[in-house]
Amino acid sequence: MQLRGVQREVILGLDGGTTNTVCVCMSFADRLPDPLPVLARAVAGCSNHNSVGETAARETLEEVMADVLSKSGSTRSAVRAVCLAVSGVNHPTDQQRILNWLRDIFPSHVELFVQNDAVAALASGTMGKLHGCVLIAGTGTIAYGFTEDGREARASGAGPILGDWGSGYGIAARALTAVIRAHDGRGPDTTLTCSVLQALDLSSPDELIGWTYADPSWARIAALVPVVVSCAEAGDQVANKILLDAVQELASSVKAVVKRLELCGQEGRDPFPLVMVGGVLEANRRWDIGREVIRCISVDFPGVLPIRPKVSILVYLLYCQCRILTTKR
Repeated sequence: MQLRGVQREVILGLDGGTTNTVCVCMSFADRLPDPLPVLARAVAGCSNHNSVGETAARETLEEVMADVLSKSGSTRSAVRAVCLAVSGVNHPTDQQRILNWLRDIFPSHVELFVQNDAVAALASGTMGKLHGCVLIAGTGTIAYGFTEDGREARASGAGPILGDWGSGYGIAARALTAVIRAHDGRGPDTTLTCSVLQALDLSSPDELIGWTYADPSWARIAALVPVVVSCAEAGDQVANKILLDAVQELASSVKAVVKRLELCGQEGRDPFPLVMVGGVLEANRRWDIGREVIRCISVDFPGVLPIRPKVSILVYLLYCQCRILTTKR
C-alpha cells in the first residue's frame, strides 16, 4: 500500500523513431506483476537527431516525458530510471549526447539506459536473448545482428542520403521520382501519378516540387508508402519494381549481417532468428514485403526463422530494465 504523501517510484521507457516517439510510465516494484503496471502512455514527434536536428530531438524527448508524467500523476522526483531505445544512436558519442540531455533533466540517482532501437527490437522478439538478427523497416531501416559470444554487426541505418533504399522513405522517394520522370518524358507512364496527386490533394506533378521541399522530413515522405503498395497491387509495373527493389535492398542488409557474423554457420544452413519490425514489413492485401524479404533471404540462408514480436518493444525494454534494477537492491 502506498503511504500518504509518499510518491510511488516509476520507470520511464521511450521508443524513439523517425516517425514518432512513444513513452510509457510504469510502476517500479521489487516484484514484477503480470500484466506489467503501465500507468500512462504519451506520443510525440521524431526524436532522431539525424532527421530533425539536436534541438528538436531533445525538445521531443523532454515533451513526451513531461506529458507521460503528467498523465500518470507523477513527478520527476518519483522517477527511478529512464530507458531509451532510439534510432540514430549509431556511435558511443550519440549515446553520450543523449545521456547528457537526460542528466540535465533528472537527478544523479536516476538510472539511465540508452541504446539503439534495434537492440530493444531484437530482445522483444527473442525474449531477451541477444542472438540473431533484427530487421527494422519503417520510415528508416537497419539490420542489426548479435552472436552469443558478444560480437555484433549492422548494415544500412545510415539515413536516406547514404542509401537506405529499402526504407519507407526510400520507397516513397522513388515513387515521387517516378512521377516526375513520367511527367517530363524520361520515364514510363504510371498510375502512381494519379494516386500520389490524389493523396496529396495536388492537381499537377509540377506541384510536387513545392510540396516536397516545403517540408522534406523523412516521415512525411514515407507516409506515401501505402499509395505505392496499392498501385503495385493494382498491377502498376513501375510501383511493382519499386517494391521488388526494396525487397532486394532489405534482404541484402540482412544477408550482409548474417554473413559477417556467421549466424547461419560456416556452411550457411544453421537456423537463426530474424526479428522483423516496422510498418514496411507488415502484410498487405496481396503485396507482402516482409514475406518476399524472407523468401529472398532463404535462398542463401535456408535456416532463417522469421519472428514477429508479440511483446511491445517498450514494455519488454521496461521489463528487462526493471529486472536489472531489482537485482541491485
